[in-house]
Amino acid sequence: MSRIGKMPISLPKGVEVKISDDNVLTVKGPLGELTQKVSPLIEMSVEDGHLHFTRPDDTKEHKALHGLYRALAANMVKGVSEGFKTVQEVIGVGYKVQATGNVLEMDLGYSHKIFLELAPEIKVETVTEKGKNPTITMTCCDKQILGQAAAKIRSLRKPEPYKGKGIRFQGEEIRKKAGKAAAK
Repeated sequence: MSRIGKMPISLPKGVEVKISDDNVLTVKGPLGELTQKVSPLIEMSVEDGHLHFTRPDDTKEHKALHGLYRALAANMVKGVSEGFKTVQEVIGVGYKVQATGNVLEMDLGYSHKIFLELAPEIKVETVTEKGKNPTITMTCCDKQILGQAAAKIRSLRKPEPYKGKGIRFQGEEIRKKAGKAAAK
């Protein structure tokens, strides 16, 4: 059996799971509601507070789908009960970030400001303290939407390898290159 797929998902209090006849998994919790269409090859069942996934046989395709849908369901359960959070740092002289509702206004050293509208599910806040780098904190119950938004923001100004200027995830290590050698 798949090591991931065979592990049951425990359902915390306040999380409700529905499985429809056409294999659509709906997870509802205090932070929101998420749905996922599951392949008809994978069977789901809820037994004594745990969500179980089973597959018909051990073909390569069934093994892959087994682990995939179990992982997606685990992320859905965690998202509606605890939520997901990403923190990004904006590093560079004159780089600024400000959130107004779900729109990020960024000044990243280009000749123009960048306005990025985020999905309505994402809650964003920016912190700019004097003497520290501005940070962007995003929270959401859907891990996929949050990851796509964070990747899009990072792609607007990736960290460069010489000075490290750009947008990076908090705690991300950037390998720096040596600059030009001084002429003698």
